[in-house]
Parts: sequence; structure tokens; C-alpha cells
Amino acid sequence: MGSLIYTIIIGAVIGLLARFIKPGADPMGWILTILLGIGGSFAGNYIAPAIGLTGSITRFALSTACAVGLLFLYELIRKQSAKK
Repeated sequence: MGSLIYTIIIGAVIGLLARFIKPGADPMGWILTILLGIGGSFAGNYIAPAIGLTGSITRFALSTACAVGLLFLYELIRKQSAKK
């Protein structure tokens, strides 16, 4: 149970950082922000060993960068669905 709460908290922090780095007029709520951060965290922690990153700070930075990438992808999909 503790690891689930930790994952949600870290996901929220990473999601907020991603939204701070790439601001926009997104009507994204706090639940989507947390899910974006959790997705970025999982992606960053999956990619980090493959490129040789071992430090926790570098993994956190990579997770935030992945969350920013997911935010770009989310906005792209949202714009495409709005055009239809």
C-alpha cells in the first residue's frame, strides 16, 4: 500500500513539473496530471538503464522529460480529435 501512495505522490510531482516546463491552456485536471507523471516515471525508469543512467536525480530528470513528451503527445491527440 505504501508503494502505491509513493507512486501517486511522485507521479503528481513529475506531472506538475512537466506542466510547469511546458505550460499550456489545457483543461487537464489533477487526475490526468498524476497519470501523466506516473506514465513519465515508468517510461523514464524503463529507459534509464538502457542508456546507462544510474543516479536517482538523473532518473528523476529523465522521468520528467518523458512526462513532457507524453504531454506533447496528449496535446497532439487532443487537437486531432477536436478537428473531427
